[in-house]
Amino acid sequence: MSDSIIENLEINGIKLSFSISKIQENKPIILYLHGGPGDACIPLTKKFNSELEESFIFVNFDQRGAGLSYYSFSKDKKITIDNILDDIYQFVIYLLGRFNQEKLILMGHSWGSALGLLFIQKYPELIYQYIGIGQVVNMKKNIELQKRFLENKLGNTNTFDKLDFDNELISSSLKLNKKVLSNGGSIYGEKNMLKLITPLFISKYYSMKQFIRHFKGSYQSVNSLWSYLLELNFENVTNFDVPIIFCEGRYDNHVSSLLVSEYACRITSPVEIIWFEKSGHFPHWEEADKFNEIIKDRF
Repeated sequence: MSDSIIENLEINGIKLSFSISKIQENKPIILYLHGGPGDACIPLTKKFNSELEESFIFVNFDQRGAGLSYYSFSKDKKITIDNILDDIYQFVIYLLGRFNQEKLILMGHSWGSALGLLFIQKYPELIYQYIGIGQVVNMKKNIELQKRFLENKLGNTNTFDKLDFDNELISSSLKLNKKVLSNGGSIYGEKNMLKLITPLFISKYYSMKQFIRHFKGSYQSVNSLWSYLLELNFENVTNFDVPIIFCEGRYDNHVSSLLVSEYACRITSPVEIIWFEKSGHFPHWEEADKFNEIIKDRF
């Protein structure tokens, strides 16, 4: 089995970290964009997706302020989604130049899937294939589907009595996410995140200090970027210059796979949706063997 190594690169004046396959010769590049915002996951892709390191130059990029790329955001300088997209652009240019390739495969999960669709609209000439996992389509509509899931699950509407979506949209949507998780709507057969937190705690890539920084990075990234995520709506973007694969958990009520299914039917450019029947929002980790084999078979 291959192994990842950690490297650092200064991009836009910030030292950013990434994991990369140790053996790198003559293989296509996959660049993985993590979710969140700020939910860096090098230990998780190492645990669940290391098989991909044998067939690809598999790169997991910790976005600014997150994971191994943690630093404390300045109160005087606002971080925007455009900052993150430009970091990704500069990093893609670096990878393509380093390995003398013209294009790479872009893979994004959740928040990273929103970044992925934005990126392929802006820079299609750099991307050979886009793979969206737990794809973001329309976040405000997703909130309504999360409510419907909880109403069907709990049989009442008082779940939302203390949530004020008109005046406190960000905090209310975050609380709603937690309710979806605790009612089994995020991970198939689970009601908490222990399955995905434990690998962070025991990872050789994280010291205790880095483990703590992981959660600090997630907190500050959500505070800075969640408002951008809530405004995203791709429903009117139905043609892309890059072929798309959506990998969706059948039981994803965290970022509704129903929305993705409907959206995929309206896309007029090449698109494929692959269902994972025992997964929620994290099919690449919940059904890792199936996911890894699918990716290897297609490229």
